[in-house]
Amino acid sequence: MSDEIENEDGYELEQDATELLNAELEKLTAENAALKEQALRYAAEAENTKRRAEREGNDARAFGIQKFASSLLGVADVLQRALASVPAEISDPAFKNFVAGIDMTEKELAGAFEKNGVKKINPLKGDKFDPHLHQAVMEQPSTDVEGGCVIMVMQTGYELFGRVIRPAMVAVAAKSAAAPVKNGYDNNGADAGDRIDTQAE
Repeated sequence: MSDEIENEDGYELEQDATELLNAELEKLTAENAALKEQALRYAAEAENTKRRAEREGNDARAFGIQKFASSLLGVADVLQRALASVPAEISDPAFKNFVAGIDMTEKELAGAFEKNGVKKINPLKGDKFDPHLHQAVMEQPSTDVEGGCVIMVMQTGYELFGRVIRPAMVAVAAKSAAAPVKNGYDNNGADAGDRIDTQAE
């Protein structure tokens, strides 16, 4: 009888110990999973911070010359205007050399811009107006260019690695205010020609 009691007590103790161990194991497993998740979150955050720092560093290096390049745009404009005002025929050799010097200076500056990622924004006549690259200075009617397209460039624009430093100043063809007429009818299907009064007097 005493052996049976001892066996029952031993079994109950063993069962209680197993339950305690299982509960402790579950608790430790949950803690382990939480710590693992936290470690992964911290690792991801550290990786994001590293990437952000690299991107900001690259941007700082790439766009560090933006202010300097912007200050030289006026010089490029003056050189281009000087070359545009040179007469077609030059007889004086000294003046011819002077013009050649201005041309070389303008080309050298353009080369320095290109080498450092500064590119011209110079749309052609008839190119679609892009508000991200162009600034419309005026709008005027045009017969040879479609409405909303560039008629002429008044000042060349510049961009640095795809970021606009200065938009190109352009004149844009005006869009027609009148509704387009198709096959003699307006958009409402009414006859666009001479209208006949059908009202009785």
